[in-house]
Amino acid sequence: MAKRQALGRGIGALVKEVPKAAPPPEAPAPDSEGITKLAISKVKANPDQPRRTFDDTALKELTASIQEHGVLQPLLVRPKGKQYQVIAGERRLRAATAAELSDVPVIILDIDDQQALEIALIENLQRDDLNIIETATGYKELADKFDLTQDQIAKRVGKARASVANMLRLLELPSSVKKLLENGQLSAGHGKVLLSVDIDVEKELLATRIVRENLSVRALEKIVEKMKAPPKKPRAQKSDLPIDYIRHLSEKLHQHFGTAVKVNSTKTLANGKKMKGSIEIDYYSNDDLTRFLEIVGITSEDL
Repeated sequence: MAKRQALGRGIGALVKEVPKAAPPPEAPAPDSEGITKLAISKVKANPDQPRRTFDDTALKELTASIQEHGVLQPLLVRPKGKQYQVIAGERRLRAATAAELSDVPVIILDIDDQQALEIALIENLQRDDLNIIETATGYKELADKFDLTQDQIAKRVGKARASVANMLRLLELPSSVKKLLENGQLSAGHGKVLLSVDIDVEKELLATRIVRENLSVRALEKIVEKMKAPPKKPRAQKSDLPIDYIRHLSEKLHQHFGTAVKVNSTKTLANGKKMKGSIEIDYYSNDDLTRFLEIVGITSEDL
């Protein structure tokens, strides 16, 4: 398997270039790589770090490994008052605490808030530890707190500018949709397609369908394309209802049911006879049909 390319300059290169802070008097002198040890009681998590969620099973496995082998990779920390704040390695800190270790290996860096956030982002991105929304939120913090452009963020984290822009746009989605992205139930590709839908309620309905029906990004694209397709215009000279009324009615029904709806008006023939009208509602699966029936108040018990 090909070795994964490092992001940007890589976390190792960044750490080497960053100035180090002196350890407290009671700590061992740093070794040739700048590693020393700190009492766990002196090391605190960073409330602003990009990673917000930790898998319980993986954390228990890491705790068991640390109980047997110790912490093999040092945490990156910086002085914060009389204590030290984690820049990278909070999961290791949690596992070491659960394993009841008294101290942990650390590299103490002398850096500001912006550098701390950049290093935390890069370290997590290299490990694939961040979910989609955590990554997007990290980019937004760099933009908002430090007034960085998308180009500047992209250079710092080793990503294409378009990738950063697409991630930031995902934060515009409704909260319920972002939660599904955060949980891994939707992909960034799904989120990008949902952004093309104008109405938030429709985005939420579609997001629920994606999860329920396990829709691929391509399947979602087809559904959205069909939703956006304008209703066919009835012939004015034959329709008993105004064209604008039929178009407006079709759009209202589309919004209500979350799917394409076609309204065919009654028509008056030249001989005075009437042709019946119809309403056609598209559905794409049995689950979709069940959803429609629930909207109109019909359940399986009624059938």
